[in-house]
Amino acid sequence: MKQLKFYLLIIFLLTAFLNNNAGAEEILRIATTTSTYETGLLDYIFPPFEKKYDTKIHIISVGTGKAIKLGENGDVDVILVHAREAEDKFVNDGFGVNRRDVMYNDFIILGPQSDAAGVSGLKDAKEALKRIYYTRPTFISRGDDSGTHKKEKHLWEKAGVTPKGNWYLETGQGMNATLRVADEKSAYVMIDRATYLSNKNNITLKKLVEADKDLFNPYGIIAINPYKYPHVKHKLSMALIGWITSPQCQKMIENYKKGGHQLYYANADK
Repeated sequence: MKQLKFYLLIIFLLTAFLNNNAGAEEILRIATTTSTYETGLLDYIFPPFEKKYDTKIHIISVGTGKAIKLGENGDVDVILVHAREAEDKFVNDGFGVNRRDVMYNDFIILGPQSDAAGVSGLKDAKEALKRIYYTRPTFISRGDDSGTHKKEKHLWEKAGVTPKGNWYLETGQGMNATLRVADEKSAYVMIDRATYLSNKNNITLKKLVEADKDLFNPYGIIAINPYKYPHVKHKLSMALIGWITSPQCQKMIENYKKGGHQLYYANADK
């Protein structure tokens, strides 16, 4: 009798275990930029994929530099970032595979209405930064090795100047937080257009510099190399890349707007 009860208990526990895990969602880890997360885009385009694959996407919202580092450590399954040179190096160094274009927008430089640096209307970002450097109004930088920060550093270098001093402040934070600091201090700041459009009604800073080809801001998605990190969910990562670059999702990206303004432009088929 005791032996029968023991077997019945084992069967009960095994059945409970199988039932509890039969419908369990898989977790897919993606490291991505603060802008794609904070603008709400990912919450808009991920649900159809999660439903189809019975998957929960765990989003780690950090700057591009940190997202790439998480990929290099094998701590995530896929990355969605915006720093093409760093992305190519990530793939060439063997950390990532199957990089695909996803979308693009551009960066803009905001500043106070008074515009002490006199950059309003310029279509040359490096010239704008040069004027800011020599007039020394407050400039707020992310200072976090994000895609935005990488682009900003590149433009300072092209301008032939190195920003430093108490007028140049680094937040070490994401795009929304950096924008809030800049707005509170009536300072200059470089941000992506999607972040600006998502916040324009809540800030006093004005759009001053845009339409420079150097301000182009493309996004790419990369699966982590399964040969280097066998534990990553490569098939699911490839399925996510397939979804994001599919005509259906690309149309969703094109249709995603804030205040009637398009935030991103799909380019997976370019």
